[in-house]
Amino acid sequence: MQLRLITVGQKMPSWVEQGYHEYAKRFPRDFKLELVEVTAAKRSKNADLEKIKVQEGESILAKIDSSDWVVALDVKGKTFTTPQLAQQIQHWQQHHPSLVMMVGGPEGLSEACLARANQKWSLSDLTFPHPLVRVILAETLYRAWSVTVNHPYHRE
Repeated sequence: MQLRLITVGQKMPSWVEQGYHEYAKRFPRDFKLELVEVTAAKRSKNADLEKIKVQEGESILAKIDSSDWVVALDVKGKTFTTPQLAQQIQHWQQHHPSLVMMVGGPEGLSEACLARANQKWSLSDLTFPHPLVRVILAETLYRAWSVTVNHPYHRE
């Protein structure tokens, strides 16, 4: 399965890069996690944040193919336990060979991105800084994937 994580923002702090890559490198070749970064729009004191969200959304959508199964990371999305996410991963592997996950910038995803999504997933009711979401997402996906291949899960 091809899994692309499309995120807003480039030139992340080294701890974000290190954390993300620590988990991304653990995946096997047949379950590759690829990071695709789109440029964050300039923000200023008087910036039109809705316009920025729309621009960033257009950049994200330009990276998505019509055949991709798209999951939007959104606070209003469905939450999963690790075992539930493992089952979801197995479903994706069986039915969707090309999966895209979208992570918006500080203002979130545009309405167009949310409309394009086939699914919406919430990592938590908490709000996380969008750079940290990369690390959390990579670790969460790795943990759930490891359950699918019968690695011991510390909660069972």
